[in-house]
Amino acid sequence: MALTGRLRSSFPLLQKILRADPALARHGAGIPSAPSCQHLRNYATGKSSKEETVKVPLSLFGVSGNYASALFLAASKANLLDKVEAELVKLVETSKSTPVFSQFIKDLSVPADVRVKAVQEIFSEAGFSDITKNFLATKTEHGRLRHIEKIAKSFSDLTMAHKGEVKVTVTTVILLPAEEEKELKETLQDIIGRGKTVKVEQKIDPSIHGGLVVEFGQKVFDMSIKTRAKQMERFLREPINFETF
Repeated sequence: MALTGRLRSSFPLLQKILRADPALARHGAGIPSAPSCQHLRNYATGKSSKEETVKVPLSLFGVSGNYASALFLAASKANLLDKVEAELVKLVETSKSTPVFSQFIKDLSVPADVRVKAVQEIFSEAGFSDITKNFLATKTEHGRLRHIEKIAKSFSDLTMAHKGEVKVTVTTVILLPAEEEKELKETLQDIIGRGKTVKVEQKIDPSIHGGLVVEFGQKVFDMSIKTRAKQMERFLREPINFETF
């Protein structure tokens, strides 16, 4: 909450930057000077002895997967995985709850150098790590900050795999009582194996009418009343072959 508060309190800087220097707005989609660009592309703040041994625990693809993998390597080498993940989570939460900032990260009509300057000041004020700030600045420079929600999700997938955690999403009509959640978690732990740690995320969806849907990895176990009713309906609609009786 404190981090989110600092982020929100920094947004007046955004309007200040956009209004303070009219010359910036006349540059069009200008690119920062060469020294600035070189600095922004270095997510990590220095080399580490871990550089040769760090590996990405999952193979992710697409724009968000590639960016998340690069950030994971930089954060891992700097021993800042948890901090960077927390910063990305707070950034996504704030973008969802703050329309001004959400619009800013999606609006490519704002000159690139103005966007980069705003991002650097906002996240410095919020106390973000240098790795996260540099990463966000490079994505801003190239107009990719609008993908931050997908990047953050991919990054979280990588950190969970790194820690041996498996995220299980359980969808029900109402929240499971604590005892039922515990029993379900123990059952899932037996299925997944003791070498992994199960992290249960509950979702509420009244449209399933009852029962539950369990998702993890590429597996989906649909035990909802909605699906059972559809299966029964299909069964009842099938023609009956009386010759078999």
